Amino acid sequence: MENEEKLRLLGAGARFDVSAPSTIAAQNALSGRPGGIYEALSADGRRVPLLKVLLSNACRNDCATRCSRDIPRASFQPQELARLTVELRQAGLIEGLFLSSGIVGDSDSTMARMIETVEILRRQYQFRDYVHLKILPGAGDAAIAEAARLADRLSVNLEAPNSRRLQTICPGKNFRRGLLGTLRRVRQAVQPGQVRAGLTTQFVVGGGEETDRELVTATARLQGELALGRVYFSRFQPVPDTPLENRQATPPAREHRLYQVDFLLRSYGFELDEFVFADDDMLPVDQDPKLAAALARPDFFPVEINRAQRWELIRVPGIGPTSVERIVAARTDRKITSLRHLATVGVRTERARNFITVNGRFYPTPTQPRQLAFEL
Repeated sequence: MENEEKLRLLGAGARFDVSAPSTIAAQNALSGRPGGIYEALSADGRRVPLLKVLLSNACRNDCATRCSRDIPRASFQPQELARLTVELRQAGLIEGLFLSSGIVGDSDSTMARMIETVEILRRQYQFRDYVHLKILPGAGDAAIAEAARLADRLSVNLEAPNSRRLQTICPGKNFRRGLLGTLRRVRQAVQPGQVRAGLTTQFVVGGGEETDRELVTATARLQGELALGRVYFSRFQPVPDTPLENRQATPPAREHRLYQVDFLLRSYGFELDEFVFADDDMLPVDQDPKLAAALARPDFFPVEINRAQRWELIRVPGIGPTSVERIVAARTDRKITSLRHLATVGVRTERARNFITVNGRFYPTPTQPRQLAFEL
């Protein structure tokens, strides 16, 4: 099989390993470029093209979402893939590599070939650009340590929030030992100065009929325990010729709400018990989670903009981390006296006005925007 055909096949196989929130970048290869080039989101918010590819699409784990399909199987040799990556970089088509693989034989032998690929890139080709390595379930400590030495980001995909839900998606995987245990060992293996872009994981949303509460609880626990750089959510989409081909696709809005919750946990300091769930343990689809949390606390709001502490200000709809600091800086010199003054420091006053007083004055409006645009 020619490299072009392998790249198309193995790039398509990697599309479900998320490199950017699907609400920002679709899980589709960028058009007009060779197969396997996808959009990713950098730490500073830039959209960058990555070669996202499997080393092999053969796999011993028979996942109900896609592994049993009757499709051509292919693999790259480490030298072959390393050279191809450099050629694409020199052509200006990519800015980094996201490397995953099906498990061929066992986790450590497959990881050895993935690590060899990156080693060739780093040593032979002096490749200094971004590399994201997916750690395979059950990988040994030596392989994890080598991966941490070479990669800018590492990930272990949990796929589901707990063992029971994972059995629906991939009964061949062990949640506690194979997935969560590997993720914890990766965190322990990373030394200061290594893996600058952090550690991530991914959930399939809707594949195991899990609730949003289960996913949010798992996300909050992982953020607290392992300080993950990101949690990615990949909405379930049925794949033909798999056991779940007749299951309904997960709506994009559900995935979007989960990304908003992750952002509030990670960047706004929200706690698990602040989020509002419906009776079926799902997040409200018609209302963003920050607004829902604020409306559920009439005893807390409104807060006085000139006296509120940082943690109180950040919970106001329309006020984000940057504008919190601007408010604190502005009121050291003089009181904030109007909504117009708040708008000059980046506050979305149409969202905030029902939840604040400004120098003792309340500016309520009978309607509230229901969608969250993350504030500065």
